[in-house]
Amino acid sequence: MSDGDGAIVEIMWEGRFITAKREGKWEYVSRSRGIRAAVILAIDEDHVLLVEQYRVPLGKNCIELPAGLVGDHDDNADEDASIAAIRELDEETGYRAKTMENCGEYFSSPGMVSESFSLFKAHGLTKVGEGGGVDSENITVHRVALTDMASFIQQKRLEGLAIDVKLLLFFPLG
Repeated sequence: MSDGDGAIVEIMWEGRFITAKREGKWEYVSRSRGIRAAVILAIDEDHVLLVEQYRVPLGKNCIELPAGLVGDHDDNADEDASIAAIRELDEETGYRAKTMENCGEYFSSPGMVSESFSLFKAHGLTKVGEGGGVDSENITVHRVALTDMASFIQQKRLEGLAIDVKLLLFFPLG
């Protein structure tokens, strides 16, 4: 298999959701079947919606922005990312957005994973349920004042939780 530049890409292993690849001496992981992700920045009355859930690769709970896979089922492979973002926000947090603003495509760990995600900013939030996810998901919703983000994250870190790198959005540079 070629990557478009003529380099040979070897598929070392492929599962339903991820594929391990090798290109020369470089090994990396990609999403299988062209699956993408949507991440949601939801700010409601100067509070941000965060989720906490157990992440198997980390072996512990992680604090992160609500997110989900786009087109992860065969019956919705062509799903629009903004529709997935609206659905995931509702399922995970119990909030519904009137609109989703697409803030662009980002790469989370480009030295190891080719996966990208589309970042959406949720507008017009209405609480419609408790959230918590679907099926086997066990998600805890946190509605945190923007002014309390640093102390909230510090406290969660002291409790032994992992913190998703995307939460750096809330810390000023300099």
